[in-house]
Amino acid sequence: MLQVTNLSAHYNGIAALRRVSLHVSKGEIVCLIGANGAGKTTLLNTVCGLVSPSDGEMTFAGKSLLKLKPDRIVRRGVVQVPEGRQVFPGMSVRENLQMGAYLRYKRGEKDEIEENLQKILKRFPILAERYMQPAGILSGGEQQMLAIGRALMASPMILLMDEPSMGLAPKMVLEIFEIIESLRKEGATVLLVEQNARAALKIADRGYVLETGRVVLEGEAAELMEDKEVKRAYLGRDYSHVWER
Repeated sequence: MLQVTNLSAHYNGIAALRRVSLHVSKGEIVCLIGANGAGKTTLLNTVCGLVSPSDGEMTFAGKSLLKLKPDRIVRRGVVQVPEGRQVFPGMSVRENLQMGAYLRYKRGEKDEIEENLQKILKRFPILAERYMQPAGILSGGEQQMLAIGRALMASPMILLMDEPSMGLAPKMVLEIFEIIESLRKEGATVLLVEQNARAALKIADRGYVLETGRVVLEGEAAELMEDKEVKRAYLGRDYSHVWER
């Protein structure tokens, strides 16, 4: 579905991606792990058209994404849940969700959008409760749910998720990962960037390890979980028992 081949990109004059190649097949969760500054967010932003690559190729569903503006890439079905949530704080939950469907409104999909909206409110009951409240007063976890819901309103073919657990309490982290897993069970395709490598690998099918803009390791998620270097550098102690309800 998504194919990235020998992709290079510069950010603020620095080589952020160096001939990165990866793929995501339909229905997979694929995670990207690595230290801060490894190039994970730059990769997502390049795929979304927010950063221009200096070399390489990106295709989605067999068609090139190169030189497309971000809105055209969203039209293709590639939608990002950005790092830090980036909800519109002064707008209501309802308005934030509607913004996710902006391009669909322009296509005249009013009935389909309303059906989609009701499914999202059913998935995230707290958003239904906060429906007319400003997004800025929501908790971090509620804002993350809103950011995911907003992305789903675009009717994506693939979700690019950037650090969805960032800044959240352990129990909320567990809930967010359960949401991501449930999306996959419903047929969603996800490319997941996540500092919490252990949690990401537990729900992913495959993974890639980035270091200084390069893919240094790739494989099945279960294999990466057992890799000595991955354990040493990224996994640390297992605190999953703290999240159990």
